[in-house]
Amino acid sequence: MSPIEVSPVPGPDLREPLRLLEEWLRDGEPVPEPFVAELRRHVETGDLEVLAARLEGRMVGVLVLALRPNVALGAPFASIEDLYVHPQARRRGVGGTLLQAAHDRCRSRNISYLEAQVEEDVAGAFYAASGYKAGPDVRVFSRSLPIDDCGE
Repeated sequence: MSPIEVSPVPGPDLREPLRLLEEWLRDGEPVPEPFVAELRRHVETGDLEVLAARLEGRMVGVLVLALRPNVALGAPFASIEDLYVHPQARRRGVGGTLLQAAHDRCRSRNISYLEAQVEEDVAGAFYAASGYKAGPDVRVFSRSLPIDDCGE
């Protein structure tokens, strides 16, 4: 088995990892270019890290790590926003290698709390096998808000 290489993706190079995420999250529909520009800005300011995994020279996995302050902790914390491994590369250690890279990035920034919200049982099993624990009292509430069309 060839080694899995994980590296952070600089803002200008986000297109390739976004293609993997678009395949998974958006049924192949591209992320709108203004939002890509915003993602680049967040990567460049350090609020967001995109880690890409390559196997045999081909990008096969992506992890998006958001970093922000947390008042309750009195410290910064990180959340895994997306972790995707191409189906042909699964069960080859790519997800675990991406997760370890995220842990290393957090440690280098003195972040001791990392969370991931999951919807699928398979993803939950992956995180549990990686030492993550489900929060007993955590429920996620969400609401879609209308966005006014300010351009007219």
